[in-house]
Amino acid sequence: MNRKSKIPDLPAVGANVHRERRRQQLSLDALAAASGVSKAMLSQIESGKVNPTVATMWKIAHALGVDFELLLKGEGGKIKRFEVNRADAVTSFTTDQTGTVFKVLSPISMAEELEFYLVTLEPGSVHRSQPHTEGTEEFITVLSGDVRVTAGKNSADLHKGDFIRFQSDVEHTLENHSEEKAEVYMIVRFAAV
Repeated sequence: MNRKSKIPDLPAVGANVHRERRRQQLSLDALAAASGVSKAMLSQIESGKVNPTVATMWKIAHALGVDFELLLKGEGGKIKRFEVNRADAVTSFTTDQTGTVFKVLSPISMAEELEFYLVTLEPGSVHRSQPHTEGTEEFITVLSGDVRVTAGKNSADLHKGDFIRFQSDVEHTLENHSEEKAEVYMIVRFAAV
């Protein structure tokens, strides 16, 4: 078995450093001063004559103000996030208040960052929520039925197709005040910490 054939070629680190340095219109002298890596070493790295250590690449990346990964993989090779949350991973829960069911559509990795829910409210049910962290917002689109959203001193009656955005860092409620089941799509965006 030839294990060597499975190892990919080394990344074009030198070409990536050269491209990023030129894009930022920096001279070798300027990058050397900013990174603490000698001009001669930078020149050898860019020409592909040497393979730099991780520590050297770390200094260069920080001096250029770019992700370390960009210098290793280049712009075309940067890994893009692609995460699927399968239907069988979607969890549902009911609250202490009867008649409200939340389906958590977003993966757990997004918790307390950006959360997506499908919320079903039985007729007359009310979901009361304590304030979230300061700066948190909620976005609701009514898919069916009629609901009332109250956040602090503000209140609005919403019908199918209506959308609302509100600060949810105050006490807030979601109420189905109709005689039929209501369903809403909810997004909670937490403030950046």
